[in-house]
Amino acid sequence: MTTPIIAINYKAYPQAFGEKALEIAKQAEKVAKETGVTVIVIPPFTELYRIIQTVEIPVYAQHADPYKLGAHTGYIPVEALKEVGVKGVLLNHSEHQLKLADIHKLVVKARELGLETLVCGDTPEVGAAVAVLEPDMIAVEPPELIGTGIPVSKAKPEVVTRSVELIRKVNPKVKILTGAGITTGEDVAAAIKLGTIGVLVASAVMKAKDPYKVIKDMAEKALQALEKQ
Repeated sequence: MTTPIIAINYKAYPQAFGEKALEIAKQAEKVAKETGVTVIVIPPFTELYRIIQTVEIPVYAQHADPYKLGAHTGYIPVEALKEVGVKGVLLNHSEHQLKLADIHKLVVKARELGLETLVCGDTPEVGAAVAVLEPDMIAVEPPELIGTGIPVSKAKPEVVTRSVELIRKVNPKVKILTGAGITTGEDVAAAIKLGTIGVLVASAVMKAKDPYKVIKDMAEKALQALEKQ
């Protein structure tokens, strides 16, 4: 059976920094070990090194810039992320969008350095365009539903099914995730039933009183949904 994926974007919530950030990573790792689900954490740049040194699950960066090492103040080249020890990088989130040409540069550079890429697409057509670039994963994420608690898998299931259809025509191998409004394990199950392999989540975990409980529920529901396929 294919292994489902839960990618947790820390964004810049208060819980995304310091000891709280580290504790969420530990809880995510606990769920990964208990269920066998792939759980990825995506903390801010300031937290990357400490979290990487503490947990064994994949740690991604939230962004990278299409620049080489050199005189580029305030930018984050992919080479720098490789040096700090990340396993991959999130690109083109609706809160930090990139031009398609720059996504291409970053995906190619990441591949050269042995890093994975998770690229967001806000429409089926953008998802298909990104699929041509051969990232490891694509997250279908309509920006108007991000942070609303209304999952795209329920509010706009046609966006997910259309994205899966177009992306698969271009790139049958890429892993497709669903983002935007994912709150519960049932939302994760619904996303998988629509043809994806997992989810990109943020506030549902980061703002939870018990992050472990939320992540565990998502992981278990993901496994159950896959078993029924």
